[in-house]
Amino acid sequence: MVDKDINQQIENLSRILHLPAFRSEYQKEAREAAAENLSYESFLLRLMEREQITREENRRKAHIRQAGFTQYKYLHDLKRDELPADASAKLAQLERLDFIKTGQNVILSGNPGTGKTHLATGLGIKACHEGYKVLFTTISRLLTQIRESRSQKTLRTLENRFEKFDLVICDEFGYVSFDKEGAELLFNHLSLRCGRKSTIITTNLSFERWNEIFGDTVLTAAMVDRLTHRAFIINMNGKSFRVKETKQMMEK
Repeated sequence: MVDKDINQQIENLSRILHLPAFRSEYQKEAREAAAENLSYESFLLRLMEREQITREENRRKAHIRQAGFTQYKYLHDLKRDELPADASAKLAQLERLDFIKTGQNVILSGNPGTGKTHLATGLGIKACHEGYKVLFTTISRLLTQIRESRSQKTLRTLENRFEKFDLVICDEFGYVSFDKEGAELLFNHLSLRCGRKSTIITTNLSFERWNEIFGDTVLTAAMVDRLTHRAFIINMNGKSFRVKETKQMMEK
């Protein structure tokens, strides 16, 4: 029988040393080690492995929480046979996440309801699971942050943080147009990552219509050129999942 004081000391020290799995599992592992006649070293190794697994899981959860996803949409929930043909053909390659390692962008362009945000979010969550630092934001929210940071004279801090994400997902590109100042701010901000870090853009507008967002032909051409350089450009035009689901509900 282990002395209660020893148990208390173990729990106190494991709390001080930030070893939550160690604290919660040591008694169970000790009983199993005794039943299996394991050495002290094997018992200790099991505890260390349990702590590592717990820390990795907590790290993944923290990455997902900090990314700012508005919904948790996973790749395994995608109805792959209903995806637009171009997305279906390139999904296996995108799932490897090699585009993050090489700093390439992904542009998901097509009409609403075809799975752009689901696909982008699913790739982002998988990236979090694999240890990448991810940011999910809408274009309008990002521009608001940029404006606020500039007025508070903290823009450089925001830019430094923005540059360090392994993957940034900018959703709803094209839903809101900008004035000249907003367009220039957004252009400068997104340009910080071009050629070095990956950005996923979801948009309902073809490149020919991006001028409607920026209102400046020269700025639009420069933005398209930078974002599409070496990028995966996925045609997401197809039948709307949401319209289909609505029809199915009405038929029931």
